[in-house]
Amino acid sequence: MADTTSKTLSERKLLGIAGLGWMFDAMDVGMLSFIVVALAAEWNLTSESVGWIGSVNSIGMAAGALLFGVLADRIGRKSVFIVTLLLFSIGSGLSAAVSSFALFLILRFLIGMGLGGELPVASTLVSESVAAEKRGRVVVLLESFWAAGWIIAALISYFVIPEYGWRIALLLSAVPALYALYLRLNLPDSPRFTKKKKTSVLKNMQKVWAKEHSRNTAMLWILWFCVVFSYYGMFLWLPSVMSMKGFSLIKSFQYVLIMTLAQLPGYFTAAWFIEKIGRKFVLVTYLIGTAISAYFFGSAESLPMLITSGMFLSFFNLGAWGALYAYTPEQYPDAIRGTGAGMAAAIGRVGGILGPLLLGYLVARDISISAIFTIFTVAVLIGAFSVLLLGKETKNTELAE
Repeated sequence: MADTTSKTLSERKLLGIAGLGWMFDAMDVGMLSFIVVALAAEWNLTSESVGWIGSVNSIGMAAGALLFGVLADRIGRKSVFIVTLLLFSIGSGLSAAVSSFALFLILRFLIGMGLGGELPVASTLVSESVAAEKRGRVVVLLESFWAAGWIIAALISYFVIPEYGWRIALLLSAVPALYALYLRLNLPDSPRFTKKKKTSVLKNMQKVWAKEHSRNTAMLWILWFCVVFSYYGMFLWLPSVMSMKGFSLIKSFQYVLIMTLAQLPGYFTAAWFIEKIGRKFVLVTYLIGTAISAYFFGSAESLPMLITSGMFLSFFNLGAWGALYAYTPEQYPDAIRGTGAGMAAAIGRVGGILGPLLLGYLVARDISISAIFTIFTVAVLIGAFSVLLLGKETKNTELAE
């Protein structure tokens, strides 16, 4: 009995440590979506320039996911988790002091590297440290810290940005730098990493496309690209879209905060279904729900329809994200798990570069919001069908060695 209790506490502690890092990541990304509205007004930015802020962030995330995913298979999950956390924390603090748009973009690239590297490595670390029958649920619960981070970001943005400015909001997101030092002392590395035989970075990257993994890799790359393309295209622009639909800055922040609260039940229902029914069911169902919600959000003309479709968009999209992070590490054996997850996430971040840029480009050419959101609807449906046709169920299976 004592062993069971100890193991449960250990899992909870791991979830708490990794989850708080995840929450700080979400705070940064969430606040960026609010900050770009304030920056656009203060620096007289065009919609294309605003699009570049999100895209440079995603370029950094693509580079970070690839670099740190590969390093996680060489130097360990724990070390990479701490380095990436420090990188984005320090970058956030420094970006609060800049007055140049170009310098702001450079720092967003570095912050993005930290974010992009931390997310797949943290989910890999947790996946490898939890029993098969709980793994999916625990990783989705890890992802639920993302919703908590977004809610904190929305609260800070609603109460702090209009009153004290975006620089103070960014300083508040730099707190994780201190927390990373605490992590260094308290976080154990993955037991699977400590046992595995180390191989070269190039060999690991080649193995991801070996015959036995090629179908899984193709499915993951399509899925990641479509999900990240649509997520960053839609969510980084949510406050801006609300402004375009005629609401004031403060009202836009208030309505996005209401929509953001729907993320939590999205995660918790996905965490329940993922072990009861399976990964494929959650991914396909929640992605189709995301697509339908995106279509209605884009075409909504009344405030009740806008908020309702926005809440469903948050509910389904973030539930799908939880399942995505649970599903991805399960596709590969120990030796290439970090590399495989990192490469898939990097491909996804390419979508994250294109999504905000495309929306900024189309808005500048007076393309309607409903037409733009229809593009995201189609992208999400392609991701759902890639899982349906190419994906395999991994519920209750042991991770391959």
